[in-house]
Amino acid sequence: MKKRNYIILFLLTMVLVTVGVWIVKIVKGNVPYVDQWTRELVARMDDTYIYTIFRWITNLGSEPFMVPFTVAAAIILWWAYRDWLPALIFAGGTLSSHMLNKLIKLLVERDRPSILASANAEGHSFPSGHAMISMVCYGLLAYFIAGKINSSKLKFLVQAFLALLIFLIGISRYVINVHYLTDVAAGFLIGFLCMVGLIYLYDWVHKRRNQT
Repeated sequence: MKKRNYIILFLLTMVLVTVGVWIVKIVKGNVPYVDQWTRELVARMDDTYIYTIFRWITNLGSEPFMVPFTVAAAIILWWAYRDWLPALIFAGGTLSSHMLNKLIKLLVERDRPSILASANAEGHSFPSGHAMISMVCYGLLAYFIAGKINSSKLKFLVQAFLALLIFLIGISRYVINVHYLTDVAAGFLIGFLCMVGLIYLYDWVHKRRNQT
């Protein structure tokens, strides 16, 4: 294994251990230090322009928007690739990440810092569904769109735009005070692992189909 792979594996292990520590603390009813240190910043952003902007951005990861968007994007991918597999991986992966998020929330049972029904912020808090599902949905979309773009510059711009969108949607949940920062960070991590797994699944199935 190359040195770079060892470094990536080490960093990933450290992140997973950190998230594991957070989960243990949360299940025991404690608040991780990261959340204790970052609560004051949320209070300062309340009723500001920053809050208003992120209140709008968060809708791009909410169910009323994500459901029709996922269906429409899956149909476009089916048409663009002339194949059902990218559409299935994209739509099925997004739905599966949603179900996994619900399961983890039921197991951890963390209360939200506040409830905001109009922002799709009800129920349990850990991990953030907006961060996790947006990572899978927009991340897979970036991967499949990039596969149809020849220009490396345009490919970079599309991937950078969707990566920024994922970050803004996730962090919006912290800014509008419906999630703790650790909820968002864990959502990003779990969503990233799901996205990578789905990409590997797509590549594996695609190669197997071409071999037969």
